[in-house]
Amino acid sequence: MSNSRTVADPALNKNSQNIDETPKATVWKDFLSLIKIGIVNSNLITIFTGIWLALHFSGLSFLNHLDTIFFTLVGSSLIIAGSCSLNNYIDRDIDAIMERTKDRPTVTGRFNPVKVAILSFSFLLIGTIFLMLTTVTAAVIGILGVFSYIVLYTKWSKRQYVSNTVVGSISGAVPPLIGWAAVDPNLDMMAWALFLIMFVWQPPHFYALAMRRVNEYRSAGIPMLPVVKGFQTTKKHIIIWVLALLPLPFLLTELGVPFLILATILNVGWLLTGFYARKYKDDIKWATIMFLYSLQYLTILFVAMVIVTLI
Repeated sequence: MSNSRTVADPALNKNSQNIDETPKATVWKDFLSLIKIGIVNSNLITIFTGIWLALHFSGLSFLNHLDTIFFTLVGSSLIIAGSCSLNNYIDRDIDAIMERTKDRPTVTGRFNPVKVAILSFSFLLIGTIFLMLTTVTAAVIGILGVFSYIVLYTKWSKRQYVSNTVVGSISGAVPPLIGWAAVDPNLDMMAWALFLIMFVWQPPHFYALAMRRVNEYRSAGIPMLPVVKGFQTTKKHIIIWVLALLPLPFLLTELGVPFLILATILNVGWLLTGFYARKYKDDIKWATIMFLYSLQYLTILFVAMVIVTLI
């Protein structure tokens, strides 16, 4: 009787279908959370820009190097995904304390920690092999990026020093270098200019995020700048780092005057936004505005680098 009722009752059939479908959706969502897909996607923009500019200034054809582009993007994506999932594996104790990270599969137990570690190292190995198919230099830079993120940042500085954000900025600045090195292992000065821009961009971006999540970082015992020094000091540091961005576009004079004007407008706009937002007298709102600006800044700047070479 119970079996025939289940078949005959549409509502029960619908519920049964939901039960079957939900786990699949949850596993995929958990996987994307594990590899921090947002970080992977945003880094692909800077990697591609490094590839594009290296091809452009080396006088090489984009279409004739599709294999290099493919290997670089796939390899970089894998090592970034592997690094992020390994970071989740290592930080699962403090992630459980923070509201933003408490639902990560490494915290909830939906993903077995040992399997996460195996997956992470598998991604790192396969990603490195893909980069080796381009140049040895690209693979070495990728490995150094992983080392700086996992060892220097996650294992060493993150839980001990207020300078953890600056240390973490090293790994975040590596992606455009990988892209450039995959085409030109000699690493032109422009490649290092991209590295510097990425390095200096990160502290104001992550300090603003840390202000928004200050209570969570405090509960987890992470010595982020706003936790240790307070909001006012953090705001001063953000402005100083944004000021440090001002001269960096002039290391890219080969991109032309229009790019230099746009980059300067973006930099000055970031400063003015910080001063203008002070009128709200709400530190969290100020941090949110600065954080959102930083996201738009990076996307516009790196996309513009590609566009100006097409004009």
